[in-house]
Amino acid sequence: MHTESPEQRRSIKSFVLRQGHMTAAQQKAIDTHWAQFGVDYRGEILDLNALFKRDCPKILEIGFGMGVATAEIAFRLPEKDFLAIDVHGPGVGNLFKLIEERRLSNIRVMRHDAVEVVENMLADNSLDGIHIFFPDPWHKKRHHKRRLIQAPFVAKLLPKLKNGGYIHLATDWEEYAVQMLEVLNGFPELSNTAADYAPTPDYRPETKFEARGKRLGHGVWDLVFIKP
Repeated sequence: MHTESPEQRRSIKSFVLRQGHMTAAQQKAIDTHWAQFGVDYRGEILDLNALFKRDCPKILEIGFGMGVATAEIAFRLPEKDFLAIDVHGPGVGNLFKLIEERRLSNIRVMRHDAVEVVENMLADNSLDGIHIFFPDPWHKKRHHKRRLIQAPFVAKLLPKLKNGGYIHLATDWEEYAVQMLEVLNGFPELSNTAADYAPTPDYRPETKFEARGKRLGHGVWDLVFIKP
């Protein structure tokens, strides 16, 4: 059983706020599409089927960056709905632009701390999958405590997953991949789909950043665990 101290509870954050330049097009996309595709934070349980107006598998994505992979996955998996959470304005605006360009109807976007959303807005057994791709690796050892993928946060996520649901993590930082594997292996209610790291599932596209890293000899590690 994983427990957390009050200090750990206060310190878990899904992001570090960085300043980014919001283009006029990104701000316009937010202004234009928030009413249809945006979700405001409220401290009450969110009815995901009512939000998407259909009953189908629901996937939570935490930290979508500029939203390119999110939009591509939603396009590849039209039978699933995606609740995508990030705090960075330029990325939120860009995802709205991609939703419009690709005429996607199966994405909803939140601009808020994902930890609070998980704690206060998601019902237990409401998710079929969780995606966390390339979270900040916090390279310096003294900053490792800031990493998102740690036991206290995973312990918050798992009750939200249905039986048969999965958690899919990806990183291009090997030392973080080792930590992720250790953290997920520490939960007896999770089962690894591979001996250690999984082949990249077909639905996850290769990002430009990822492709460049591979050309430079950098690795990428995917982890896919099931909650039986």
